[in-house]
Amino acid sequence: MTAPRLAAPALAALAMLLGSTRPATAGQAAAPAAAPPRGGVTSSKPDLPQSVAPAIPPGAAPAAPGQGPGATGRFEKDGVVIDFSFAAQEGGGTPREGELADVRFKVTDAASGAPVRGLSPAVWLDVAGSLSGGAGGAMECKEKIALYLKGLVGIRPVVDLNSYFLLVLNQDPSISVIDPVVSMTGKTSLFATILLPRPGADWVTSPDEKRLYVSMPLMGHVAVIDAETFQLTSTIPAGDMPTRLALSQSGRLLVVGNDARASGTSGVTLVDLEAGKALATIATGAGHHEVALSADERQAFVTNRTAGTVSVIDVEKRAKVKDLPVGPTPISIGWSSLSQRVYVAEAKEGRIAVIDPVKGEVSGRIKARSGLGPMRFSEDGRWAFVVNSTEHVVHVVDASQDRKVHDVRLVGKPYQVTVTRAFAYVRLLDSEKVQMINLSSLGKSDQPIVNAFAAGERAPKAAGELSLADAITPAATDAAVFVNSPAEGLVYFYMEGMNAPMGNFSSYGHRTAAVTVIDRTVRELEPGVYGASVRVPSAARYDLAFLLDNPRILHCFSAEALENPALASSAATLRVEYLDTPQSVALGASLDLRFRILDGHGQPKTGAKDVAVTYYQPPGARRAQVLADHAGEGVYQARLALPAAGPWYLQVTAPSLGGKPDNIPFRSLVVTSAARKP
Repeated sequence: MTAPRLAAPALAALAMLLGSTRPATAGQAAAPAAAPPRGGVTSSKPDLPQSVAPAIPPGAAPAAPGQGPGATGRFEKDGVVIDFSFAAQEGGGTPREGELADVRFKVTDAASGAPVRGLSPAVWLDVAGSLSGGAGGAMECKEKIALYLKGLVGIRPVVDLNSYFLLVLNQDPSISVIDPVVSMTGKTSLFATILLPRPGADWVTSPDEKRLYVSMPLMGHVAVIDAETFQLTSTIPAGDMPTRLALSQSGRLLVVGNDARASGTSGVTLVDLEAGKALATIATGAGHHEVALSADERQAFVTNRTAGTVSVIDVEKRAKVKDLPVGPTPISIGWSSLSQRVYVAEAKEGRIAVIDPVKGEVSGRIKARSGLGPMRFSEDGRWAFVVNSTEHVVHVVDASQDRKVHDVRLVGKPYQVTVTRAFAYVRLLDSEKVQMINLSSLGKSDQPIVNAFAAGERAPKAAGELSLADAITPAATDAAVFVNSPAEGLVYFYMEGMNAPMGNFSSYGHRTAAVTVIDRTVRELEPGVYGASVRVPSAARYDLAFLLDNPRILHCFSAEALENPALASSAATLRVEYLDTPQSVALGASLDLRFRILDGHGQPKTGAKDVAVTYYQPPGARRAQVLADHAGEGVYQARLALPAAGPWYLQVTAPSLGGKPDNIPFRSLVVTSAARKP
């Protein structure tokens, strides 16, 4: 059994235990810290650092990938040995900026050498010396970890390997990215907003959680989002009204259901994600389409709701093989990894068809009741949960026997189900309550154990039209979920065993549709080996802070990243240094912002007439821009009027100097109702 991963409350508790040699006052605790000269820790973007001093001697040729051993280290305490490595993913040598690197911690018993399993280490990567400690010296490892655990905006490591992000698909063409751990004056956890060309209908994440794919029916495309930078990178044409998405386990093939208009092709589009293009659009039948892929990914099974059939698609040949009649209204479909069969819920007659993929035929039918809806399988592929809004029940099917074993009656109309390791979470149309079916109680003579909690105060149906994407998603931490309350525009965080959610997150004015999670935490890759892959932000010397709760171990390992010649030619030509910028200003006071603009060689850029400062409050509804005056020697200044209390982001732009917004760091500060000491 593995130990539970540290949730945000657990990390916060550790912060209190560790303490800090620089405790913040009540007023200062929530304010963003002043930006250090290097490391970019005040940026609101995940690729935070901009220009840092090279970690190799000037004039020395940077090593090619594969040269050198990369960084290694060893630490021993309390009978536990930790072997550390930081190496380029390709070649295994010293990592270079912009490239992927593997961070590994091998934890063994000092006496026996046996791997220590089931740990939940916390790891942070930051530029060495980017934070100052007592008397202006470099901050000690314990101090750094205590500060990171506070989760303050403005004092964040370059890479947080304990973080995960909650993504909220909105009814409008946008996705809100929320950092559940960070707090900013207790008002917002908004990390970024991703703007889409058109509203999204469904989404899937790649197996490595580096990419997010969003269907946009009104545009006829699938949006491709970089889940490391949270930026829209491209869109791929995907047939007429692309709606439901199914992704292969390899992460290369995306099957898109086309709910076509009368003049379009109703069927599926096969998209090669590596090539970034559609391979074929295959006509199947009329109606909305749900999709399931076989384990070997050679077959796709597509429901045709109006036609009353399931189409079998040969993926390699990119062609339809046959149509299988399954009943008047096939409503949902699922693949069981246990039985290696396909299950199709038919709404009108209330039967579940079982398809044998080898024979390509319906091998059996399981009688339930009319009114069947969405279906989901447990992780082990044994239990299928089929909601029935008409009958107020959830039917539970045992795929090991192909028979219905339970009718779980609920007080309300179920319309969606999400399954975690321990529970099936059922969302109700006409109630704010979420029902939890205990998986450990299934298959027995008694009725399954059902618990409930309230996710908000309003039933989902009060929101009007609901998304087909999931309203509930497992959190990155074990035994916890996020629940969307569309009628309130809130997302609730619930930990199993609690009587009620522990808190909620605002949609910042958006109407919420669905939720998912991007996980960036360190995981146990093999017995006793914990690690993750990171994209190296820049050439620098780094500290990798490592924390174990039990046994209590904290240690900072050192590593180095080299300059990347391939990036040097395309790197931003500008660097912005903010001068004497306070952490906070009083409401009603103007701010005289001063900053210096330097080129890639550190020389001042003078005389530009189009240098401007854009400043806004998240999520961006309150925004302004002002031109800056050149004061000499590359120093520019601008007077900002900040009309509302709360957090603000500032960013410099200079088109004539070649400055691109994505390459210039943000600065953050807080406007308070009363003056604070900087």
